Amino acid sequence: MKNLPKVAIVGASGRMGQMLIKASLASDKVKLVGVTERNSHEWIGRDLGVCMGTSENGITVSDDPLGIFKGADAVIDFTTPKATIEHARLAVESKIVHVIGTTGMDDSHLNLLETFAKEIPIIRAGNMSLGVNLLTLLTKKISAVLDEDFDIEIVESHHRHKVDAPSGTALMLGHAAAEGRGVKLLNVEDRGRDGITGARTRGDIGFHAIRGGDVVGEHDVIFAADGERIVLRHLATDRQIFVRGALRAAIWAQDKDAGEYDMMDVLGL
Repeated sequence: MKNLPKVAIVGASGRMGQMLIKASLASDKVKLVGVTERNSHEWIGRDLGVCMGTSENGITVSDDPLGIFKGADAVIDFTTPKATIEHARLAVESKIVHVIGTTGMDDSHLNLLETFAKEIPIIRAGNMSLGVNLLTLLTKKISAVLDEDFDIEIVESHHRHKVDAPSGTALMLGHAAAEGRGVKLLNVEDRGRDGITGARTRGDIGFHAIRGGDVVGEHDVIFAADGERIVLRHLATDRQIFVRGALRAAIWAQDKDAGEYDMMDVLGL
């Protein structure tokens, strides 16, 4: 029987960490070989199954990412920008695939990841669902067709606990819209309006963030002109769509050369 890709998961106690763990343990396509948590976390040194409220499964929660990575083929990472950069360094040292769903990264983080991707495959996406990546593709295509008579606004909604805004998905959509128009998002983004702001600048791409309740993720891309609007929408109702995408990325990247990839590559879009 073909050996299954060995997967490590960081941030084991987090919402996405626990969902990734459950999916990995239930999968017949990957093998979970280790999980980590930050130093001094109450799960460290304990059996993972017990920590998650089930029976013992023989996997001990570790605070030694490098030790775990050395026995893995891929690490899946939905943590924080600072932690993700450190995980990337260790993934390079271990020569394994790094799948990144972490959002909120700035240019300094992305520049480091670009350097690390010269050594290993790194798959990074603001959103790992098939639907959102199709939405991204459509956004780019429509932006390329419509001129600046159509204002572009991106509206996103998430649960009250989300710490970054705009969301990684909203920024992914913004970059797609900017690419479609042949401009850089940095030069045309408008991330919020308050007070007497003046008229909207022609060609800008606006962002609006809503936070509340337990919303998994909703994204609208609005193309608004005089007399008509085009609205593209994606509604996520279950985080399993992100889990499935992350596992699919970890498997897909096993035979890939070092480099930066996204879910468009994984999904063949």
